[in-house]
Amino acid sequence: MRSSNGSKLMNISLFRRRQYETCVEVTTRLLAKSPNDQVAWLLKMRALTEQLYVDETEVADDGLAEMLDENAFHQAPMPGTSMRQPTANPNSGINGPSPAMRPMTMTGRPITGMLRLNTQSTQGGKSVEHVLKTARTAATARPVTTATGRFVRLGTASMLSTPDGPFIQVGRLNLPKYAQNQALARSLFEHLFHHANDVRTAQQLAIHANEYAQNKDWWWLVQIGKCYHRLDMFRDSEKHYILSLEVQPMVDTYLYLAKIYLRLDQPLLAISKLREGLEKFSHEPCLVQAIARIHEGLNDMTQSIDYYRQVLKLDNTNIEAIACIAANHFYNDQPEISLKFYRRLLQMGVTTSAVLCNIALCCFHAQQYDMIVACFLKALAVATVDEDRAEIWYNIGEMALYTSDIQLAIQCFRLALVYNNDHAEAYNNLGLVEIQRSNHEIGRAYLQTAQSLAPHMFEPYYNYGKSMYQQGDLQSSFRAIKSSLDIYKKHSDSRHIYDELKQMFAEL
Repeated sequence: MRSSNGSKLMNISLFRRRQYETCVEVTTRLLAKSPNDQVAWLLKMRALTEQLYVDETEVADDGLAEMLDENAFHQAPMPGTSMRQPTANPNSGINGPSPAMRPMTMTGRPITGMLRLNTQSTQGGKSVEHVLKTARTAATARPVTTATGRFVRLGTASMLSTPDGPFIQVGRLNLPKYAQNQALARSLFEHLFHHANDVRTAQQLAIHANEYAQNKDWWWLVQIGKCYHRLDMFRDSEKHYILSLEVQPMVDTYLYLAKIYLRLDQPLLAISKLREGLEKFSHEPCLVQAIARIHEGLNDMTQSIDYYRQVLKLDNTNIEAIACIAANHFYNDQPEISLKFYRRLLQMGVTTSAVLCNIALCCFHAQQYDMIVACFLKALAVATVDEDRAEIWYNIGEMALYTSDIQLAIQCFRLALVYNNDHAEAYNNLGLVEIQRSNHEIGRAYLQTAQSLAPHMFEPYYNYGKSMYQQGDLQSSFRAIKSSLDIYKKHSDSRHIYDELKQMFAEL
């Protein structure tokens, strides 16, 4: 008996120290000796859940199936009211970043210095037709699927955690019996929801437990809402979240409710709910940060940075807020101020390749040339994935262009394509350099590749149209320049060529 109690205490210690794999191994041996040991069963279930736990307050990636759902979206939304068609830019009269001065992500959003979920999804500047027509390369061999596929893969991986099959036979569970034991039911629900990925069984358990609690337990109402959200039943999910808030206002519930409204493409309603949460939790940085993210998604960078500054007042170690403010200062021609924020990240121990590369760029534009090479070398040494190395070599190529070292720039852009064959900016710069070297055919081929990879970038269309205009192909030039103006209407160089072409066609 003493040996068994000692093993249980050791397992609890392992669980608290987050050594989940060792905890699972020890509890498996205990269950082999005593299959009815409820403490070991509960501890193993908790350890397996923690291994695959996902923060549901973060926005998950939307795949092609989410773009084809039955929810109705406005084809021409009012400026600043849609996340799928962000219009808070200079073209709509709302203050926003200029595409000529600030690069965009693959979704057509301004780069903020922070990579989060939903920043590389298929929406935002990409139509369904473009997603279906986009060629799949070695880097993007997996087709664009629904986000539910990620949960299915997680569930499949969890089944492989035990060689003899799943840890819990879900079909044999007596859900009404377990629902009466609130402490055990909560752990079982999280195991079914996160580890086994059996959303419907988890929902049935939550419904039984909620009936037993007579709709007075906010936690079960939130879990039912999460299940409905996972099943894409958004209005039912919204109803249970609102009921939960009536019972007990909680920060996570406001974040879940904002997720629902963002999924329904109602960002203004999401902001209003988050502000309602701030009235009850005035010192909660997560709510302020969520509002800042929504404004960023709407390309309203002025409001976004204001809220990120409020986040720093509440939590001065928030990495996302520091990185976004630093990037905003850099693109507003304030590299010295941006450098202070990036150095703050280094002091906090954030020594990623992206931070070191950004410090090198800030040093270059702030004319602190003694640190540039050292930062780039350190960034290359720290980089762990090919996409990061591609970005570093691309930025080194940009520095080479500034110093008129064309050969080094070409080598750097080609190295960027070695690590990431879908790097549209590198293709665009290579095309521009080749055209300047009178290699027009090669340059235009690079530019056409950049157009297919990044349809939200106006630079490849403008450079291609300008090249064709110089070569005398006025019809091709007109189409390319018109595409450039469709993306960025206030680009003066494109407008100048467009007016000249219209005058030439009028004289014919």
